[in-house]
Amino acid sequence: MSETISEKAKVHLRWALIDGVGPLTFSHLVSYFGDAAQALSASATQLEQVPRIGPKLAEAIVRTRDRVALDEEIEAAAAHGVRIICRDDPEYPPGLRQIPDAPIVLYIKGEYRQTDTLALAVVGSRRCTIYGSEQARRFGELLAGAGFTVVSGLARGIDSFAHHGAVEAGGRAIAVLGNGLTSIYPPENQALAEKILENGAWFSELPMKASVRRENFPVRNRIIAGMSLGTLVVEAATRSGALITAGLASDYNREVFAVPGRLQEPMAEGVNALIRDGIAKLVTGLDDILEGLGEVGYQLKLKLYGPARRDTKAKPREGEAVAGAGEAVRPEGEAAPREGGASLWERGAAAGTVASATEPGASSGAGTPPPGPTLSPAEKRVFEVIPYDAILQDMVIRAAELPPGEVLAALTTLELKGLIKRLPGNLVLRRARA
Repeated sequence: MSETISEKAKVHLRWALIDGVGPLTFSHLVSYFGDAAQALSASATQLEQVPRIGPKLAEAIVRTRDRVALDEEIEAAAAHGVRIICRDDPEYPPGLRQIPDAPIVLYIKGEYRQTDTLALAVVGSRRCTIYGSEQARRFGELLAGAGFTVVSGLARGIDSFAHHGAVEAGGRAIAVLGNGLTSIYPPENQALAEKILENGAWFSELPMKASVRRENFPVRNRIIAGMSLGTLVVEAATRSGALITAGLASDYNREVFAVPGRLQEPMAEGVNALIRDGIAKLVTGLDDILEGLGEVGYQLKLKLYGPARRDTKAKPREGEAVAGAGEAVRPEGEAAPREGGASLWERGAAAGTVASATEPGASSGAGTPPPGPTLSPAEKRVFEVIPYDAILQDMVIRAAELPPGEVLAALTTLELKGLIKRLPGNLVLRRARA
């Protein structure tokens, strides 16, 4: 485990502890001054020139920036085994970094892995029905068995059942809290939270001793949506906070899925409306989610089921091409296979299911992908900008000149195809000659 906090993150934490400075204001400060540390030494007059900062806030910043309880906050984090990271930290989830109001700092307890970028959020009502609880647990198990990290809010109801499903399947889970990491809310989920820590993590953007407040939860939802490839809504009434998460996921250009609920069931009115209005894709099992994720899902299908036969339903979305045959038939509702308890990521590609990349020098020509996997236009573009030497993932996003979500999805599928390798520190390098 790394140190509690880096020197750079200390500067960012100081800004996060100043009242009135949120993620958007912080971004404007960094953009204007070029560096968060430089902004800390600015005068009130200079601060007033920054968008979103008027005279009152500028004076408040100058008055309080040296008085925030920085050392106390760092000590509290260290005492609870919590790391504090900033946006520039390699451990910061890349998908979350791309949203407009990414948290200034993140508090993390537990382990966050590079493979956790293959994450899916599962959300829904706190007051769920028996049907909703069964589906949440079922999808938590299915997603974890397929190699996804299940992300949710540890709230009562759907969140809890989804986490239980992931944990019971031996998969990874991340709980995003709406309070500081000195305590668990609701308290009856303490045991579940401890189980999550055994193979996952707790996240929060709030100070260590921040109490539970109603307004924290809608803000917390953007972290759940932002760090995930997609969001699955299992059950939600018309005013459920899960609909906020679904809306944010849609705004971030991430996939939204929904489990249909019973007609005339109040707890299902919101989720059924998502399907009716075309915001969410209707799902009844794991395959529907894999198909909705396009190339990422298609490659996972090949790894999970093998190229037994071609099935037209298993084709990727329009404009995406892949090599190899389609999926094998699997009984609906059956958990994805696991070998010796190992996840899909841990055991690697099943023999013969995905064409392996050639060694450097075996390519037929420069500038083209090696024989084997066929690439979509986005994957080809991303592959072309990745060198043999390790490069930061953010540099790939900038060089590819594609939407961040599209680049992240392409990186995942390129790794599944064996063409690139991800390294600690958000680094990536090419494994096959282009």
